[in-house]
Amino acid sequence: MKLLLHICCAPCSVACVKQLRSEGIEPTGFWYNPNIHPFTEYRARRNCLTDYAKSIGLELVMEDEYGLRPFVKAVCGDIDGRCGYCYACRLAETARYAAENGFDAFCTTLTVSPYQNTPLIFETGEKLARQYGVKFAPYDFSPHYREGQDEARALGLYMQKYCGCVFSEEDRYCKKKKKKAEAC
Repeated sequence: MKLLLHICCAPCSVACVKQLRSEGIEPTGFWYNPNIHPFTEYRARRNCLTDYAKSIGLELVMEDEYGLRPFVKAVCGDIDGRCGYCYACRLAETARYAAENGFDAFCTTLTVSPYQNTPLIFETGEKLARQYGVKFAPYDFSPHYREGQDEARALGLYMQKYCGCVFSEEDRYCKKKKKKAEAC
């Protein structure tokens, strides 16, 4: 199977690529993450993935688009519901690229994280598969999350502290602040 694997970051890709290769599938990685902010965070994740892909011999397609303004405009009316848009915009670009470049299917590393909404990711992937005429492979990589993260740390990969968008960074900050206040 010729599979296009949307990759959100190098640490999340570790377990996913390993699982696919164990099944005899050599994925092509696909970087498209205009949701990641600020630019320094975007650059750190992009560069880490580029280096990691080279180190494991993973072919990587880069759709290098830093999209602060379009992302914020798209989610500003429903910041708490932003994840649905985030999944849809990234998977739509992945499905489009897969369909236009002869891939049999596409999937995403987003499902490795226990913090993501895997049912919504699958629903979005299936909808986009129908729209673009390419199969969505509904891999749930989450059983391998911890081992992938441990391996990423051992490899010295850049480990981000939040999902990606500026609002998830704000959520992290608020939780940290609340936890500190509760400890006092």
